[in-house]
Amino acid sequence: MKALGHIIAIVLWTLVSQVGGIVWLINYGYFRWPKRGVSRTRQFCVFLLLYFLVTFLVVPPLARLGGRVPLPITKSKNLRPHNYITPLLNRHYVRPQLRQQLIGIAQEINTHHPAHKVSYLDASFPFVDGFPLLPHLSHNDGRKVDLSFYYTKDKKKGNLKPARSGYGQFVEPKPTEFNQTADCLSRGYGPYAYTKYLTLGSRDDLEFDAASTKQLVNLIVQESLTQKLLIEPHLKHRLQLTHPKVRFQGCQAVRHDDHLHYQIVR
Repeated sequence: MKALGHIIAIVLWTLVSQVGGIVWLINYGYFRWPKRGVSRTRQFCVFLLLYFLVTFLVVPPLARLGGRVPLPITKSKNLRPHNYITPLLNRHYVRPQLRQQLIGIAQEINTHHPAHKVSYLDASFPFVDGFPLLPHLSHNDGRKVDLSFYYTKDKKKGNLKPARSGYGQFVEPKPTEFNQTADCLSRGYGPYAYTKYLTLGSRDDLEFDAASTKQLVNLIVQESLTQKLLIEPHLKHRLQLTHPKVRFQGCQAVRHDDHLHYQIVR
C-alpha cells in the first residue's frame, strides 16, 4: 500500500507540474535507501524544498536548451502571472518568440493605460512537445497561452480579476446575443462549461471592461506571429472583432468567455 501511495503521488505531481514526479521519486529514493528513519513530515518538507530548487534553478536553463523559456513571474512587471500557482507548477513556459511578443504587447498596453498589466494564465510545461497540460487540450508545445480579460470596479480601471484561478467566472451572453454555451450543451458537449468549478473562489463586484479587452485583442491579432485568438462568439460580436484570426474554439473545448486563448504560428 505504501508503494501504491508513492506511485499515485508520482503520477499526480507529474500531471500537475511535469517535474514534480521526478523530484518525488528522487526524494523517496534518498530516504528509502539506506533507510534513515526520518518522519514523513520531514520527508515532505525536504521534498518541497527540493521541488522549489529544481523548479526555479534547474528547470529554466534546461528548458531553454529545448526551446522554451519562462514568462516573467514578478508582479511588478507589465506582463505578470494572474496568480503564483501557475509558475509554481511550471505552467508558464512558452517559445522565446511568444514571450518577446507578449512583453511588447504588455508594454504597449501599459503605455496607454498605466494602471493596466497583461495577466497570463496557463501556457505550457517546460519540456517535451505533446506532453499534456491538463485540463487543456492543446497547451503542449509552447505556442499557446491564456490571458485574462480586463475588469473595472466602480468604473476604475485596474488589474482585479473575478476568479482566483483566472477561470470559471464568465462574461455571460446578453438576452439579445447568441448563447454558444447553451447550444453546445444541447448538442451533448457536457464538459463545455465545467470550468465554473475551477474558480478557487470568485467575486461579483467587477464589471467586464470591454474597451480595454478589445484593445488587447487588437494588439495581439496585429502581430505577424499570431496564428489565432480564441474567444466566445457573443464576445466577438459584442467587441466588434472582425479580424480573421479571432475564432471560435469549438464545442469540444471549453467556453472562452472568461479568458483569451492566444496562439502563435509554428
